[in-house]
Amino acid sequence: MQLTSLLIPLLILFIISFGLMKKIAVYEEFIEGAKDGFSTAVKIMPYLVAMLFAIAMFRASGAMAGLISVIGPLFSVVGIPAEVLPMAIMRPLTGSGSVGVLSELVVQYGADSIIVKVAATMFGSTETTLYVLAVYFGAINVNKTAYALQAGLIADFTGFIAAVFVCLWYFS
Repeated sequence: MQLTSLLIPLLILFIISFGLMKKIAVYEEFIEGAKDGFSTAVKIMPYLVAMLFAIAMFRASGAMAGLISVIGPLFSVVGIPAEVLPMAIMRPLTGSGSVGVLSELVVQYGADSIIVKVAATMFGSTETTLYVLAVYFGAINVNKTAYALQAGLIADFTGFIAAVFVCLWYFS
């Protein structure tokens, strides 16, 4: 048996042992934490539903396809494949939506294509910025998100550009 397969059970055992040494009611504290987690899940549900609805409408209305048809040629001029633009648009919005985009690209272009390598690198080097702002900031009633939005989108754009150029440099 490898050490990595024992890591989680050993961590749990350590936490329980440490709690018992400090005379903490470990089980009761766990139950309180689970209750807090459930109430948090209930609080973020409206924000999550609203975000998922907006994303579905954005894709179903054809707005994403229209946006890609407008900006795709601009990005192609500087060597950025237009095929990865759906990932660049969806990734800041939703993690599961961007997984769907990545899956579509794998089916369409093959797992070893430069398009999929760029999209997968983009997936790993960017964040679901708008999702985080809508769901988590909304759940804790943070209303002033302008700076967080700017910083997150700049970081996403930087990750997008870096993913493209690193993949084109490394795999081409």
